[in-house]
Amino acid sequence: MKSLIGALITLIFFSTPAFPTEYIYRNLMANTLPSVKCESNEQAILTAKKPYKLRNYSKKFCQTQGYGWHVEKVTGEGEVVCNECSGAGELQKCYLKDVTVQCKRIKPGTVGMLPGKG
Repeated sequence: MKSLIGALITLIFFSTPAFPTEYIYRNLMANTLPSVKCESNEQAILTAKKPYKLRNYSKKFCQTQGYGWHVEKVTGEGEVVCNECSGAGELQKCYLKDVTVQCKRIKPGTVGMLPGKG
């Protein structure tokens, strides 16, 4: 009899529905900053397109929205724009213009936000 009650309690405990965590999504568009040093045109373009630069800036874009915002995915890498350095001849600084990022945050009041739940 005790094992039947224990099995019944275990069944009830594990059969409760698990609610999925809901998220809020926000799409952002922003520009990265140009590199610090002036470089030749080809090298400046390569520096602007480096994957770690895109990853770091997309993270910063989402963090500007406030606490709890994270990168879901980079939806567009934008285009490279170069500016000539003053008094440096043919040297340039390049950056990515109109990078689009999808950010997400846990929706307040869902399972993931309740203490001791989830």
